[in-house]
Amino acid sequence: MSSRLFSPLALVAALALAGCSHDDAADDARQAPAASPYAAVARGKIDIEGGLLKLSMPRDGVVAEIKVHEGDRVKKGQLLAMLDTEPSKLAVTSAEAEQKQAQAQADLLEARMKAADQRAERLDAAAKAGAGDAQSADDAREASRQLQGELTNARANAALAAQKLAGARYELAQRSLLAPVDGEIVQRLIQPGATASPQGGPAFVLLPEQPRLVRAELNESFVRAVSPGMRAEVVDDSGSGMPNLTAHVLRIGTVFGASALEDDPLVRANTRTVECVLAFDQPPPASARIGQRVLVRFAAGEAGSKQP
Repeated sequence: MSSRLFSPLALVAALALAGCSHDDAADDARQAPAASPYAAVARGKIDIEGGLLKLSMPRDGVVAEIKVHEGDRVKKGQLLAMLDTEPSKLAVTSAEAEQKQAQAQADLLEARMKAADQRAERLDAAAKAGAGDAQSADDAREASRQLQGELTNARANAALAAQKLAGARYELAQRSLLAPVDGEIVQRLIQPGATASPQGGPAFVLLPEQPRLVRAELNESFVRAVSPGMRAEVVDDSGSGMPNLTAHVLRIGTVFGASALEDDPLVRANTRTVECVLAFDQPPPASARIGQRVLVRFAAGEAGSKQP
């Protein structure tokens, strides 16, 4: 009788224990972290090689003309702005006059020296033939030598005058600001009539026409997990609506520094990062703007290829 009563009770207990074990296993499965598909995640921003160009006027002066506006696309060598050129033009005119005068003096002395050489040769020949005075021949040779010295000095003065003219023309050219590369005028910071100088700050901010890239701040704990050639996903972190893009690692920096993209000053002061530069696999859309913040997710399971 007791054995028949024990069997159902034992069965119920066994089922209860089995249920508890199954529930514990399910809880453990829920609590276990899922494997991440990313080897590392880093903050970054869209940039170009070298960054934006801040262009200052080459010389001090009053702005006379501005040839471009914000948003204009410019070509290398295109005139952007000019300072007042009147003082420089006067300097060029004066240098041209000095150069012409010095060259004319050299030309005159050269003609005189040729004539003196011919006279010295004739008198020397006559003296040797007994038809002339030897002293006259000596005097003619001395006069020729003196003219040769004067001509050498005149040629040196002409060369200096030519250099002065070249310098004046160079200074005139420095009154104009030209685009150093193809690009887009992002900002114009001068007005006609204002005084500008190289020390007074930029006159224009130029966005060079170069491929976009990503500069990511790789936390020191992830440095060993990322290598050149590794694939990554670039995700918009600014709400601009830019679609996710693919990229690959170009290079990883060798110097640790403080984070420049972290907003929390306490975290920024205690975080050490290395710059990681990535190139897009395809040209990004127009919505991808310089300085735009992104998240970079480095794909797990890719060793990449080391740069030579």
